[in-house]
Amino acid sequence: VQLQAFGGGLVQAGGSLRLSCAASGRTFSSYGMGWFRQAPGEEREFVAAIRASTITTYYSDSVKGRFTISRDNAKNMVYLQMNSLKPEDTAVYYCAAAPHGYGGNYYQPNAYTYWGQGTLVTVSS
Repeated sequence: VQLQAFGGGLVQAGGSLRLSCAASGRTFSSYGMGWFRQAPGEEREFVAAIRASTITTYYSDSVKGRFTISRDNAKNMVYLQMNSLKPEDTAVYYCAAAPHGYGGNYYQPNAYTYWGQGTLVTVSS
């Protein structure tokens, strides 16, 4: 499985960005998918996850109500719509795949097997 994240960039506080993640693999529709981020000097942290069902989603408290994760299984794509961006959202954002699902551990990096290369999001104040 290969993942490629793109769509990052520089945006002013209050603005929006949409991240995309393209995934390979013939059984993508069965993967649990997630987005994580890592700011300089910080540990990688959970942002959002979506189950294979496309119905069940999870968010960290820091992004709930501002970010939306979605997926298009026909296109092998996962998206992260980010609205009302804040300077503290500045980080490298990674998409991740759990081909066998992640159970209740959707927020833990070690529940995911495959990772994309990351895309940088910078939010200016």
